Amino acid sequence: MLWPLIAAAFGYLLGSMSFAVLIAKQHGVDILKAGSGNPGATNVKRVLGKGPGNLVFALDFLKGFISAGWPAVVSHLNLLPADAPILWMGIAGLAGAILGHSFSMFLRFRGGKGVATTIGGLMALMPVVILGGLLVWVAVFYTSRYVSLASIAMGLVLMPIAALIGEPREKIGLCFALAILIIVRHRANLQRLMNGTENKFEKKKGPEATKDPEGLESPKR
Repeated sequence: MLWPLIAAAFGYLLGSMSFAVLIAKQHGVDILKAGSGNPGATNVKRVLGKGPGNLVFALDFLKGFISAGWPAVVSHLNLLPADAPILWMGIAGLAGAILGHSFSMFLRFRGGKGVATTIGGLMALMPVVILGGLLVWVAVFYTSRYVSLASIAMGLVLMPIAALIGEPREKIGLCFALAILIIVRHRANLQRLMNGTENKFEKKKGPEATKDPEGLESPKR
């Protein structure tokens, strides 16, 4: 169990680094108080625009990709014991990164929803599965313009795709756990979707955006 614990600890530390907060701060914005208050790529894109938002997404993606993928790379270089559980290390690393991103030790255990980090980790562990999930994300997003609904739909199809292509039980179980986590982290969005008050994604409205009654940004008039 030592190696998976090491991978999980590394993943948590890396995941706890909030690039959304750091990049927004460089633009003079406290992302924890702007827009929805969520320190994630979507909120940064809403508040600051496409460039900063895409940069945050890429960095959050890399957190998951590195945390899940380094055990396989190090093992390939023969730098780990032959009996090291590489698959479990990758799973533990991704779990740690998602938990770190969602409950950052540097943000008093606040954080983003972990979708970009999840995508990055699954790209290292199950590229075919996450590519299928991303196709669903794109279809739902461009049909509805709801990022939250697209993310939930992506999470729900991961396990069926993994089972369909014959992934091992450990990876299928991981997909199930990730689907539950994505739904739980989006429970407020689900409530707003049911109430018809969820904000559709719009292009940059500027740092001057203020919060609306649902806690999402609306431009000053």
